[in-house]
Amino acid sequence: MSEIRQLSTSDSDFQQQLDQLLAWESVSDASVNNIVNEVLLAIRQRGDAALLEYTNRFDGWKAATANDLEVPLARLEQAWNNLPEAQQKALKHAADRVRVYHEKQKGESWSYQEADGTLLGQKVTPLDRVGLYVPGGKAAYPSSVLMNALPAKVAGVRELIMVVPTPGGELNELVLAAAHICGVDRVFAVGGAQAIAALAYGTESIPAVDKIVGPGNIYVATAKRAVFGQVGIDMVAGPSEILVVCDGKTNPDWVAMDLFSQAEHDEDAQSILISPDANFVAQVKASIDRLLPTMEREPIIATALRERGALIVCKDMDEACEISNYIAPEHLELSVEDPLNLVEQIQHAGAIFMGRYTSEPLGDYCAGPNHVLPTSRTARFSSPLGVYDFQKRSSLIMVSESGADTLGKTASVLARGEGLTAHARSAEYRLK
Repeated sequence: MSEIRQLSTSDSDFQQQLDQLLAWESVSDASVNNIVNEVLLAIRQRGDAALLEYTNRFDGWKAATANDLEVPLARLEQAWNNLPEAQQKALKHAADRVRVYHEKQKGESWSYQEADGTLLGQKVTPLDRVGLYVPGGKAAYPSSVLMNALPAKVAGVRELIMVVPTPGGELNELVLAAAHICGVDRVFAVGGAQAIAALAYGTESIPAVDKIVGPGNIYVATAKRAVFGQVGIDMVAGPSEILVVCDGKTNPDWVAMDLFSQAEHDEDAQSILISPDANFVAQVKASIDRLLPTMEREPIIATALRERGALIVCKDMDEACEISNYIAPEHLELSVEDPLNLVEQIQHAGAIFMGRYTSEPLGDYCAGPNHVLPTSRTARFSSPLGVYDFQKRSSLIMVSESGADTLGKTASVLARGEGLTAHARSAEYRLK
C-alpha cells in the first residue's frame, strides 16, 4: 500500500495543509555554499590547473593536460553514426519538432517614425556565447541537450559550449549524438561547480560565456546562483512537479502512471491529483497501490508520493482551477472532456497538457515546446526556456532636429526638477 496524503478542500485546515505540502526549501546549506565558493575562487585564480585537479578528484579520471578535457567534434559525429537506427530516428524526430516550435518564438527588431522624423525602435540581437551544462554519467539526458541547445541555435547564438561530467572517464553516447545533431560548437568533459566556474570566468582552454543554461545537482545549482550577475542563468530549478486536474472520467491507471512519471525523477518530486469526484480519487488510489510494485524505480516513487504527493477532492472544476492557479505547477495536465474551455481559467503553469491523451512525457521528449520549466510556484512570474532567453533587446532612439526641440524642453524641465543641471543643459544646447 502506498502512503499518499488525501486531502479535501472541505477540511477546515485545507489551506494550511496545502501550504505545508508545497513548501520547498532549496537544500543549499552552509557546507554546500562553502565548497562551491572555494571551487569558484580556485578556478578564477588558477584556471585550467584547478580545473584539472577537480576533474581528477571528483570525476575520478586522469586528464594529463587541459587539452584532454575537450571532446573532439569528430567524436560527437562518431557517437551519432554508431547509434542504433531507432535511436537516430527518435532523436531526429524530436529535434525537428523542437526546432520548428522554437522558430515561431524568434523576436524581430522593429521601429517606427514620428511625424517630426524622430525614429524609435528595438533591435533584437542573439547572445554571442552560451554555456550548456548537461548532467553526465548514467543519469544522462539527451533530451536536455535538445531543449537547451536548439532554442539557442534558433536564436542565432554564435557559439554554444557544452560541458558534461564524465565520471570514471565515461562519456554518454546518446548525449554526444544529441550534441552533434544540435550543432553544439565545443564540448568539454568537465562537470560540477568547477565547470560552471570555468564557463563564468573562463580559463586558458574554456572561453567565458555570456549565459549558462541547463540542469545539474545541488552544487551546480548553487554555483549558477553564485555566478549570476557575472553571467546570465536560465533559472534555479527545484524538484519536478506534476498536477493532474481530472473530471473523473479518465482511466485511473493512466492518471496513476502520470503521477509516477514525475515521482520517479527523485524523492523530492511532487505529484498531485485534484478532482471533484471522490469515487474517482479512490480508484486512482487503488491503481497507485496496484501499479507501484511493478515499477523499476518503486522506492523513489514511493518516497516522493509519501513525502510530497497528494490526492485532493474539491468541490467542482472551478475550484480545481483556483487551486491549480495557487499551486502554479511546472506541469499541469487538464485530463478533462473540454480542455480548450477549461484552459481559459488557468493563469499560472509552466506547461499545460490538454486532454486525456496528452501525457506529460510527450512534452519532456518530442512534442515541441521546451521542457525546461519554472518550478516551486515560480510559474506565477516566469516562463519556459525559449528563444527569447538567448536574445536581448536594445532600444533605438534617433531624434530629428525638430524632435530635439520638443523633447529637449520636456527633458530640461524634468532634469532641473531632479537637480541634474548637466542633464538639462545637454538637452538645452540642442534647442532652437
